[in-house]
Amino acid sequence: MISIKDVSKFYGPYPAVNKLSLDIAAGEFFSLLGPSGCGKTTLLRMIAGFVEPSHGDILIDGQAMTDVPANRRPTNMVFQNYAIFPHLNVEENVGYGLKRLGLDKSEMKRRIGEALEQVRLGHLGGRRAHELSGGQRQRVALARALVMRPKVLLLDEPLSALDKKLREQMQVELRSLQKAVGITFVLVTHDQYEALAMSDRIAVMFAGELAQVATPKDIYQRPRTKQVAGFLGGMNFLDGQVVGSQGAQVQVQTPVFGNLSLSKPDTWQVSGDKVTLGMRPERLRLLWDERAALEIPGKIVDREYFGDTTHLTIRVDGLQAPLSIIETNDYGADDLPIGADIRMTYDPDALVLLAE
Repeated sequence: MISIKDVSKFYGPYPAVNKLSLDIAAGEFFSLLGPSGCGKTTLLRMIAGFVEPSHGDILIDGQAMTDVPANRRPTNMVFQNYAIFPHLNVEENVGYGLKRLGLDKSEMKRRIGEALEQVRLGHLGGRRAHELSGGQRQRVALARALVMRPKVLLLDEPLSALDKKLREQMQVELRSLQKAVGITFVLVTHDQYEALAMSDRIAVMFAGELAQVATPKDIYQRPRTKQVAGFLGGMNFLDGQVVGSQGAQVQVQTPVFGNLSLSKPDTWQVSGDKVTLGMRPERLRLLWDERAALEIPGKIVDREYFGDTTHLTIRVDGLQAPLSIIETNDYGADDLPIGADIRMTYDPDALVLLAE
């Protein structure tokens, strides 16, 4: 549906987006994820036609978008601030863009009603903008975009103004809505958990360039680089030394964790024999009464209670940096005191090789 070919955008000498190429499939929920200033919103605005690329081409549904203005593109955008007109009621807000299409009143009314039903606001058509909650205003903005029947819906951090509980609820609703309407959604967000929860695929961006494009599971469990791994949730980093390589396996010597045989990622390259390994905190597990073939002793130096889980910081002799563990509280991890000696185990498959 969207083909981005070697696109760059310069503001003076600064490249906000730098030689970026990307394909987004029809009907895909695709997220652009990265820190502030990484170029994700600039890229979204170039797709929309609000910003012209300095170099490169953007095609939508096979058609080049060069010199095609925003109002002539098969896209619509939901902005961060929703941009709801305060002097119009819900129906008038949703139908505002239809006026330029020359539709008769009955067709306009039908399409407005259909869009409001899609976002579950059919009963609020006559309500004024100032009478709406944050979640309802967000749905009005969605309906106003969907009523134009775009091939691509662009979402510029549409949930960032909502409180945590409502944001999580709207994540589920947005995903369900996308499945129901079947069009391509492109979401910009800096919230990694939002991207993981909603997306078919995620593109992680840093400094105007793509770092990795993959499914949520692959990008979380098999990040390519230390930068991607650190941005998407917590990660324990370990230093290692390559001592051998055969086929798709690499043998790495590590302090404490010993000699490991790890899968070599397709794009993995290393200069010299020093490497970095990563392991998610939830892939380490406390041992209580049981024994395990792989055991690491340690001491709790800090803990954070999160209700269903406790995050423990563990000092391990032989490691420069402490390890982080996320434990559910089923067995009493929340009762372990700082200073307690513990044992932990791990699955070697949870360790991944990372490029710098």
